[in-house]
Amino acid sequence: MAHPLESLVVRHTLRVPAPSGPAGQGGTAARQFDAALLSVGFKLSAALLDHLSGLAEETVVETAARTLDTVREMTGDHVAHNAYFKDFPANVPDTVEFWAQCVREALAGDAARPGTLAQLSTGVLDLLTLPSYGGYRHTYAEMLAAHEELTAAAGDRMTVLHRGGTPDEEATALYLALAGSTTPLGEEGLRDLGLLAGHCAEGPQPTEIPVRENRAVVNRARLGLGAELLADTVTDVLRLACALSDGDVSLTEPTRLKRLSRPARRALLAALDAVVAASPAKLADVTAHREEFKRLGERLHPHEYPRWPHAARVFAVARGEEEARTLESRVEELLGSGDVAGAARLLAAAAPGRLLRSLDRLLRACPGPRERGAVAAAAEEAAPRVSGRVLLSVREHLHNRAGGPPARRVFVNGRGRAWVTADTRAALPASEAGRLAAALDAEVLRRLPDPGHLLVDPAVLDVALPLSGKATAAGLGVLPRGSLSPVDGELLRFFVHWTQTAANTDYDLSAVMLDSSYDTLSWLSYTALQAAGGEHSGDITNAPAPDGASEFINLRLDAVQGAFIVPQVHVFSGEGFEEVAESFFGFMLRDGEQGGRPFEPRTVRMKSELRGPGRIALPLVFLRGADGAWRAKWLHLYLRGTPSANRVEENRATVGTLVRGIVEREYLTVRHLVGLLARRARSTAQWDGAGLPDGPVTYIGLERPDGLHPDSVVVTPENLRALIPG
Repeated sequence: MAHPLESLVVRHTLRVPAPSGPAGQGGTAARQFDAALLSVGFKLSAALLDHLSGLAEETVVETAARTLDTVREMTGDHVAHNAYFKDFPANVPDTVEFWAQCVREALAGDAARPGTLAQLSTGVLDLLTLPSYGGYRHTYAEMLAAHEELTAAAGDRMTVLHRGGTPDEEATALYLALAGSTTPLGEEGLRDLGLLAGHCAEGPQPTEIPVRENRAVVNRARLGLGAELLADTVTDVLRLACALSDGDVSLTEPTRLKRLSRPARRALLAALDAVVAASPAKLADVTAHREEFKRLGERLHPHEYPRWPHAARVFAVARGEEEARTLESRVEELLGSGDVAGAARLLAAAAPGRLLRSLDRLLRACPGPRERGAVAAAAEEAAPRVSGRVLLSVREHLHNRAGGPPARRVFVNGRGRAWVTADTRAALPASEAGRLAAALDAEVLRRLPDPGHLLVDPAVLDVALPLSGKATAAGLGVLPRGSLSPVDGELLRFFVHWTQTAANTDYDLSAVMLDSSYDTLSWLSYTALQAAGGEHSGDITNAPAPDGASEFINLRLDAVQGAFIVPQVHVFSGEGFEEVAESFFGFMLRDGEQGGRPFEPRTVRMKSELRGPGRIALPLVFLRGADGAWRAKWLHLYLRGTPSANRVEENRATVGTLVRGIVEREYLTVRHLVGLLARRARSTAQWDGAGLPDGPVTYIGLERPDGLHPDSVVVTPENLRALIPG
């Protein structure tokens, strides 16, 4: 029988929970399973193949069916990717000739002829009114028949699935890893943590849940069991109320709180009462979410429970009936009087993490070196009480400020919404910036574990540290914002797929080519079907379930002019990225003569969910190096755009500015932490792919090699957050 969380484990860990069942002769079925996986770019590890071969054939077949469904969805192969032009990328017409053909076909039909003539008489024609524009003119099967089979190539992606423990062991291990994460999880991670928490709430628990959003999700499961809630701030209780209402536990977006049961109300009021009784100063946290606490009070009815008077004070503060002076007001008072060192000392004592995040402002506010020294000393004293994620974030900030302020600042919020503004800040003093950077490195090094024998895949060194899972979309082969990865192949092919929920929805895939000054050279879109050495597969304007719709862009990299390629997905009309039933973007790499269908799962290098707040998505940018080689740099950005008719021609300047901000920013990467870990390691080596040590190692790489010692500690993109110390 399948474990309810088996698919989730495979997605997050690339481990297949070892199925149990009667022994048998499953070797033939296991090899067939392995062959089927190869068609989608996966394979079984030697240990997993051996385990399956010793089970009954029926068990192997059932495991294969479930796992194949999971990995096909991971690559995007669970849907039928049709293309408007059946022979794509061959025989894509000139754009104007194609539009003229659609007009001729409309004029040839009795139904569309009058309307088309009327539009032509005005000099303006709406392509969407032409019957042959925007919809598939052939079936998926007819499209497949027009393409030869893909020729296997050495560069095809091959992702190894490893043998896991029992299903319950794997689910528990994943629960502990997600719940105890030192960095915030993305939307998918939080959702999956909720599923795991419901299954694992009565089993082993992490020693600490440092991320507040994770704590809210776990508290929801604990509340259902009647277990004690994990809450040491009033905001923890507010987050739990949002979780119970299926809302945003990060408190970024407003949540419409649901009516709560009497036991839930009692539990939340008791938690609030305990927090305030232990530390009345925490009432100050209410003011940051005053309106939300008012709504919570309407749901909890605190007046019905006089036994929890401290809880009632929370809502009195929210209503303005009781004053609770905030830390921010005290800090601003000190800064207003010129006492920068006093403000730093106050923050160091009350909110050390906030002190470190305020260092740039405090250092610039100092009138002289004595005050700057006092601020730096306060930060050094506070550093041991600050989370590793904040230490590394501030370290990255100091590194980017070391060379003076750039012309513009790029801001990206937790949901990927990006904007740009002029940078008017004065430069940071070099001496204090260097002193603080060294102090932060020393504190991070103190917390890092002894890696023993450290083995590193060089390909992972330029991956940005996952300081927040919110900066990374869910999917296959997706890396944190700012990461760099090589692009090896002659053909680069983007794809987008979407399935609308209720309204007709038109997404448009585009790619703009920029020069070294970030100015536009050319683009590919539905208005430019052939350009820049590439082809667009054609405009699809409606994506009903169950098949949805797909668009592609094909590029020959040696023919691309310019320094940057920026793929984009525009919402032209209909539902946004968070409203459709499904939407995802990805890219494939192929050798020049491989052929194959428009979509071939084993050539997919990345597939990323599109679930952002804007109407324009910028998943990543491709950069040409001085040596002519291409690399991808991950963006995970969303632009607001307009409610409809978003087009690549109209946002080129904004895109160029944003891309420049991300490309020229230096992110803190795995290379930085590996350098610190190497100081603790007994030995450090780079893995060349040829052989593995006999004993256990700490391995850091893009993929887990088959054959590592079972006692090895393995860090790959799936669990890269494990590198961030608590």
